[in-house]
Amino acid sequence: MSSVMNRKIEIILGDITTLKVDAIVNAANNTLLGGGGVDGAIHRAAGPALLAECKTLKGCKTGEAKITGGYGLPARYVIHTVGPVWRGGGHGEELLLASCYRRSLEIAADHQIKTIAFPSISTGVYGYPIEKASRVALKEILKFIENDDSIGSIVIVCFSQQDLDVYNQQFKELE
Repeated sequence: MSSVMNRKIEIILGDITTLKVDAIVNAANNTLLGGGGVDGAIHRAAGPALLAECKTLKGCKTGEAKITGGYGLPARYVIHTVGPVWRGGGHGEELLLASCYRRSLEIAADHQIKTIAFPSISTGVYGYPIEKASRVALKEILKFIENDDSIGSIVIVCFSQQDLDVYNQQFKELE
């Protein structure tokens, strides 16, 4: 089930590694060398060449993003971003999470990427509450497309129906 929100944003339930888009965003860790959750799934689907390229990048700071090829994925590129670990909300988590989305979109625009898919960054093992994280994500995406129309389609891929419901509700509140 999906919800088309406006002409540029779609929120769906699915597997980000199967999407035929120009770029998918990886909710990576600081090493960029793979891990659990969506990070592990992307590395498994892309194959060993992704890991080899990631090794050349020398990691990534929280809130930043770096781009690689997509290798075995249907997506041409992977934009790796490192979300914050939730520590109660008083440690700059919101600013860092917003930066993940902003930097990923800026890199996409710089590479003439027209279609991009995001997972829900930091809401898995990093523990960021989905209600708060989805609001930050949607606000940052909306702010970006208000000022830059170079990206034609932004897909937010939710892992569970519950997450999809939260994203849809947050979007309705932001409209």
